[in-house]
Amino acid sequence: MNLDADSCYRALTTHDARFDGRFFVGVSSTRIYCRPVCTVRTPRRANCRFFPSAAAAEVEGYRPCLRCRPELSPGMASVDATARLAQAAVDQIEAGALEDGSLEALAERVGVTSRHLRRVFVAQFGVAPIEFAQTQRLLLAKRLLTDTALPVTEIALASGFHSLRRFNALFKTRYRMAPGRLRKARAPGALPDTLRFELAYRPPYAFDAMLAFLRDRAIPGVEAVTGTTYARSLALAHRGTVHEGVVAVRRAPRKAALAVELSASFAHVVPLVLARVKHAFDLAANPAEIDAHLGALATANPGLRVPGTFDGFELAVRAIVGQQISVRGARTMLGRVAGALGPPLAAPHAAIVRRFPDAAGVAAAGPAALAQCGLTPARARTIAALANVVATGGLTLGPDADVDATLARLQAIPGIGPWTANYIAMRALRWPDAFLANDLVVLRALKETRSALAQARSDQWRPWRSYAVMHLWKGSST
Repeated sequence: MNLDADSCYRALTTHDARFDGRFFVGVSSTRIYCRPVCTVRTPRRANCRFFPSAAAAEVEGYRPCLRCRPELSPGMASVDATARLAQAAVDQIEAGALEDGSLEALAERVGVTSRHLRRVFVAQFGVAPIEFAQTQRLLLAKRLLTDTALPVTEIALASGFHSLRRFNALFKTRYRMAPGRLRKARAPGALPDTLRFELAYRPPYAFDAMLAFLRDRAIPGVEAVTGTTYARSLALAHRGTVHEGVVAVRRAPRKAALAVELSASFAHVVPLVLARVKHAFDLAANPAEIDAHLGALATANPGLRVPGTFDGFELAVRAIVGQQISVRGARTMLGRVAGALGPPLAAPHAAIVRRFPDAAGVAAAGPAALAQCGLTPARARTIAALANVVATGGLTLGPDADVDATLARLQAIPGIGPWTANYIAMRALRWPDAFLANDLVVLRALKETRSALAQARSDQWRPWRSYAVMHLWKGSST
């Protein structure tokens, strides 16, 4: 990734939040690296070096700033194929792909050779994947030490270290301090009831619009949305163990960040859960770039995001159920499916009492059980077929999936057409250029009657057409 030093320094002097996470500055006089939004006194230009990633700064011997905390910076979204490949690998690394697996296995998972992956990673982040993964583990440990009262042993395990001795030694070597220095004001002991974190975003963020979208579609028993908070159940399988609990997200006061609360049961899978939150709330978006490209379409609702998902299979079921029925009707139907097939939570939380069924559970239940929930026989067969192919590994519905191949595979399933496939790409695959040309609301907003004409008009919004869809939907509802 090429960085123009003069432009970076100008962004640093103005603490421009649009560049947060897009580069980091290392200060040679202190050997500390910061985010461009750091509020410490601006260093002299001659003392600044600029890096495309935190890992690149740390490899050069800089340690993270304790004030601006580089581990809290937002990620980067892109439609560029190389950048998307690198980000897909980052998603896998954050999910622990290099804790027990090899670089070759990671490369195979994202569909390239290990040599090409190294080349892409160095070009994008300035370091090799192994160095990037080590920095991610250390930054996660730093975040857990600062933000939680978890015992240090638990933090080492949650961050992907198999040895407390190795963790202590590496932390001290890299950051020139013992882990306990971040704990002076704490007395960590037993596992806390709740884990709390903050995840930064680039402003503006139309958070109220995001909550309204999620509230209208909240599945009874699985999700709960108030005027300020989104909460839901979640289950993650990691190293042969299923971790379940509740995730709650709200806007952080006085910061460009979201406040996230996790059940303590997620202590060993914190990075996996936070990665789902980032995806669901589209925290890697750069609204200044997107809104400028969309022009007048984005004027009324700056910072509007594309809601992602916590689970790709669940989102695909939502899309199929939502075919040709109202949002309210789909919500009712999904509540019946969850009530009939969703496993109950071991520790219910207010109105959140169950999980949404996974692909294996739906495949085992079959179309007859789905039809008993009120789905038409055809739609029940479509969902059962989808569940079978996902459960057997024939289809991946996550941000690291190949978009074109996934669209083709989805539309090979009877009952899934272009609208459903592109809706899944837009929200589950994190594809920013999906467009729902035959969506009735989109057609009405564009004052068109033919999808071909809507498709042609959408070319002006490439490569951010998913965001154009959100603005068209939002404009139609106001």
